[in-house]
Amino acid sequence: MKISIERRELLKGLQRVQGVVERRNTMPILSNILMEADQDNRVTMFATDMEISILGSYPADVIRKGKTTFSARKIYEIVKELPDGPPVTLRQEENMWVQIESGKSKFKVAALGADDFPLVPQVKEEISLRVPAKILSELFRKTIFSVGENDSRYILNGLLINIQSQGGKEIVRFVGTDGHRLAAIEREEMERLIPKEKSEKDFQVVVPKKAIFEMKKLIEEGEEDIILSLSKNQILFKKGDLTLYSRLMEGNYPNYTQVIPKGNDKSVLVKKWELERAIRRVAILSKEKTHAVHFIFDGDKLILNSQSSELGEAEDEIAIVYKGEKIGTGFNARYVLDILSVIDNEDILIELKDPLSPTLFKDPGDKKYLSVVMPMRV
Repeated sequence: MKISIERRELLKGLQRVQGVVERRNTMPILSNILMEADQDNRVTMFATDMEISILGSYPADVIRKGKTTFSARKIYEIVKELPDGPPVTLRQEENMWVQIESGKSKFKVAALGADDFPLVPQVKEEISLRVPAKILSELFRKTIFSVGENDSRYILNGLLINIQSQGGKEIVRFVGTDGHRLAAIEREEMERLIPKEKSEKDFQVVVPKKAIFEMKKLIEEGEEDIILSLSKNQILFKKGDLTLYSRLMEGNYPNYTQVIPKGNDKSVLVKKWELERAIRRVAILSKEKTHAVHFIFDGDKLILNSQSSELGEAEDEIAIVYKGEKIGTGFNARYVLDILSVIDNEDILIELKDPLSPTLFKDPGDKKYLSVVMPMRV
């Protein structure tokens, strides 16, 4: 194999695979990237950790067709330091080395046999939707913070995606929870690509958190529509000449609808930026392990306080719109701040029932989005 490729295209492809390549060296070849030149003007780059895979196609001048595999991290570090301007030439030598040249810079890196590299996943797509990048980005942004992080309940380390056909519309719902908080959002602005008579009407899957982060990074590259496809055990994310594959998580996701409270009759309206700044101030002296902040809703004011035997105590007060009886409860400050960071409205609607029942945090301008936080004893 011998190719000549613009540095910016090579660097873009190498950047995209860095979050996917395996770094634990359980299988040395998984720390590599497979590069294949089988067309006159395109080269493909493929990387996988056996759970998540990424395949991209990039313009290049293919001088001699072939394929090779080499360290994704080392090649990326080399190309990142090359100057803009001259193209990069990669040439596979007979002794399993790859020669890299750009201007007067020359490198020789070790390669492994391409035939030993895992194959690109073959997936039978059962549901396929065209989703505007802006919508998909919002779905991820407003739920991923609630997904578990190394939770002992394995299934909570993934994001639930539920697709339903209702009244001629495609309803997509994303749900994340770690058992202490929950975020749920649904949207309709998408098009089904596989005819309904040839695909499942409803579909529910759980996607690993790592895959969601990789998808989110690729969405942020531009505003091009995304093709989101699902099978029984894989999810595909297509954007132009790029495809991201991920295995789905196995297990039964908890019935999240049971967690969403129905009888919260105490409503509080508060300015988002005022609440966020007050929480940040008070949380400075909260207990480092729990980040607990006490919320006291009393008439037209919200009193926030925290205390720690090691650090001290803090109190602050902001104006609210509330007509119910005085009620106090406690929250993990970080959980509330995560919610405030993704709500676009300048106001926040908080709905409570009693000090120890789940509390709803809503965007008054978006009836299809909500977050639930379990209170704490403070």
